[in-house]
Amino acid sequence: MYCAIIGDIIESRAMQDRSDVQRKIKKILEEINEKFKDDIAARFTITLGDEFQGLLKSSKPLMEIIDLIKLKFYPNKLRFGIGFGEMYTEIIAEHAIGSDGPAYYAARKAIEDIKKSNNRYEQPDQDIQIYNYDENDKYKFDLLNSALSLCTLIEKGWTDKQREVITHLLFDDKSQREIANTIGLKQSSVQRRLTTGGYFTYSKARETIQSFINEIWEEFND
Repeated sequence: MYCAIIGDIIESRAMQDRSDVQRKIKKILEEINEKFKDDIAARFTITLGDEFQGLLKSSKPLMEIIDLIKLKFYPNKLRFGIGFGEMYTEIIAEHAIGSDGPAYYAARKAIEDIKKSNNRYEQPDQDIQIYNYDENDKYKFDLLNSALSLCTLIEKGWTDKQREVITHLLFDDKSQREIANTIGLKQSSVQRRLTTGGYFTYSKARETIQSFINEIWEEFND
């Protein structure tokens, strides 16, 4: 069982600074490849001008990887298709190109479905979708995707000031007081930004989603 991730830069062709955006995502992917190298089966690679992909051999860092890419790439926006499944061809560890299998088929279907849903009325907020190739336990993935949609809704409401504090908290391994000192605020102001931004609800939901993913992963690999 593998976890394929396909990322797509939203409205990249309309960006005037497209080359700068590509350099930015390339730098972030290099950081991901180094930080999570023990969990990566094929390194994250830009495959097209506005797409990238990677292959994981463990589900455990999935949400952390997604959050890191999304927050560091902001204000540019992304969508992610994630697929669970086998691989049919040889995996090339140096880059996630040239390999094929159900994990990628599921990830591709997931990201295409997000694109379709974004163009319809009365559709949930989505920028992440997780599919299992053989569609076993579909209700579990429906629950996961509904929870991810709610997280997206919370995140879309963050102000730049809230996002700044949340990014420090997620990736700098600092306390609220240390973050306050770093950005010149009182600790109470940091707490207020986190609370009004719904961060604690978001964080708890992300932890639950990751735990649920890990349980599904273990069932598939028994």
